[in-house]
Amino acid sequence: MNPAQYIEQTHLKPTINDRDIEKLIEEALNYNFVGVCVPPFWVKKVKRDLLKTETKVVTVIGFPLGYNRTETKVREAEVALKDGADELDLVISMTALKTNPFWAKVEMVRLADLAHQAEKMLKVIIETAYLSEEEIKKTALLCEEAGADFVKTSTGFATANFSEKKDFYAGAKLEDVKLIRSTVSEMVGIKASGGIKTYQQVQDFVKAGAERIGTSSGVEIMQEYLKNIEKKETIL
Repeated sequence: MNPAQYIEQTHLKPTINDRDIEKLIEEALNYNFVGVCVPPFWVKKVKRDLLKTETKVVTVIGFPLGYNRTETKVREAEVALKDGADELDLVISMTALKTNPFWAKVEMVRLADLAHQAEKMLKVIIETAYLSEEEIKKTALLCEEAGADFVKTSTGFATANFSEKKDFYAGAKLEDVKLIRSTVSEMVGIKASGGIKTYQQVQDFVKAGAERIGTSSGVEIMQEYLKNIEKKETIL
C-alpha cells in the first residue's frame, strides 16, 4: 500500500511562512500526495504551483475552533473556492451542535451546497475529542444527512481545557474511525487526522476505514515506506 494515495500533507501552524509553503509544494511534487492542506491565505499560490499535478489543494473553514457565524464560514468558503481550493475541511460549530444539532446541520447543508455547486468536496471536522461515542455516531449521521462527502475526526488543535472526557486525546483514534465507518454509509468517506506519524499508523487507520490521512509527517511516512520496499527488494 502506497501511503501517498491516502496522505494529505498538512501545514496549518499559525506561524507558517513562504518558505514553509515552498517546502510543502516541493514535498507534494516529490511524493505525489493525494492532497496538501493549507491555510486559506495560501490557497491561490499552492493551487497555481500544483496546477499541472493531480494533488488536491485542501483548505480549512472556521479553523480551528469552528464557532464563527455561518455567514462568515460561507464567505470564507466562497473565497477559498474562488482561489482554487479543491476540497474544504469545515470545522463544525461545537457550540451549535451541543445546543441544538439542527443548527449545526443547517450550517453543514449550506457549506455542502456551496462546495457541490462548484463541483468540489466538503469534509466536516467533528472534533471527536469533545464527543462521547453516542455523540460521534449522531454527529456522523448528521454530516451524511447534510450532504458532507467526508467526516474528519479532528483538527489536532483541541485541548483538554475544553473537554470533560477523562481519557482526552486531541488526535485521531482507531476506535473512533471504526465507529464512524460502522455508522455512515459507504457513500461517505472518513479522514483521520491528528497524531498520525508512522507508516504503520497509516496502514492501521486505512484498515479501520479511513480513506484519507491528514498529517504533517507525510515525508517521514513516505521515507519509512520506501525503506521498507528497499529492504524487501534486497532480500529478494
